[in-house]
Amino acid sequence: MANRTRLLWSLTIVTVIAVVVGAYFALAYAGADIEQGNVQRIFYFHVSAFAGAFIALGVTVFAGIAYLRTRSLKWDVLALAGVEVGLALGVVNLVTGSIWARPIWNTWWTWDPRLTSAAIMVLTYAAYLMLRSGIENADTRRRFASVYGILAFSTVIITLIIIRIRPDTIHPAVIGASPQNAQGGFGLTPSMLTAMSVNMVIWSVFVPLTLMWWRIRIENFATRVQELRQRAL
Repeated sequence: MANRTRLLWSLTIVTVIAVVVGAYFALAYAGADIEQGNVQRIFYFHVSAFAGAFIALGVTVFAGIAYLRTRSLKWDVLALAGVEVGLALGVVNLVTGSIWARPIWNTWWTWDPRLTSAAIMVLTYAAYLMLRSGIENADTRRRFASVYGILAFSTVIITLIIIRIRPDTIHPAVIGASPQNAQGGFGLTPSMLTAMSVNMVIWSVFVPLTLMWWRIRIENFATRVQELRQRAL
């Protein structure tokens, strides 16, 4: 236990340092976009946050399948951690996107297919947490949550690919050619590509891994406290 605690704290310190380094690459190292200026820099966090959400919610799918196969509590805890971390990163993705859209599209929000699907994704996983809190029987709650977490990942896939299949989107594709009607696209220079790559690794590996580990630790601690309380009563 002590070794795992030290490892978690070490990972946390590395993650904090990595996020600071990623911010340096995004805000200072990468050159400013010729057309958008410095507001384009928010894309390094915007895109990377979605990548982190994708990983965390993908873990929920894996953990949900594992729980349905084994009925082991540890997989349900992992699935819950994946949803909470993925939901938080999904919100970061939405907020940073809105901040970028205000000067580029002259609005905080528009019902573009990509933005709409991202909002639906976030609401879907918020409903996951409501589902868990609304079912009293623990076994039923874990079983329903596992199935829901697996099916809900379809909203992540749709959000990922919708700018490729909907010609009416105005959302730019940062990696690869943008759709014909995209507004606000930009070309990646070598410094921009480096900044994007660094932040993608940080936000899709270190950030979700660290946050999920802490969430699992908190959940396990809460479970032990509840067991001790029941014994005392």
